Amino acid sequence: MIKNEILSRSFSKLLFLITIFFFCLSVSYAQPGLPQRTVTVQPTQAIDFGVFYVISAGTITVNWQGIVSTTGGVVSISSSTVHPAIFDIKLCQGRNVTITYDPTTTITSGAPSLTLNIGPTEKGTSGASFSVANDCNFITTLRVGGTLVVPSASPTGIYNGNFSMTFTQE
Repeated sequence: MIKNEILSRSFSKLLFLITIFFFCLSVSYAQPGLPQRTVTVQPTQAIDFGVFYVISAGTITVNWQGIVSTTGGVVSISSSTVHPAIFDIKLCQGRNVTITYDPTTTITSGAPSLTLNIGPTEKGTSGASFSVANDCNFITTLRVGGTLVVPSASPTGIYNGNFSMTFTQE
């Protein structure tokens, strides 16, 4: 009888210790955090047409590669720096982004106002869709060119303006 009682107490102690062990054992299962699901766009460089002078009406174009060209009586100063607008786009999971923008905008910070024809971009014209990288830490760069329509009566000065682009994830 003593033997059974000792075995019973030992078994009870063992059962108690196992129960305590399972209560103290904390196992947690969870899914990893979800990746970013919204598109983030950061403008990093404004379009710059450089320095130019006007003999008569014409245009000056900076394409998305940063190459400048002119028409009419607009002359670009070759030593001036020109560059396209640049946007940094971040969206996880290799999704597609569609860009849309008005093809023209008016710059009114000078007299007379100038017309800016926007685009194309390195990904295409307004309505173009493209994939972003699959890595959430990778930034997809979008370069945007444009053409500035310059009237013959344009005074010397600095012209500033803005244009809007919409980035929609698919």
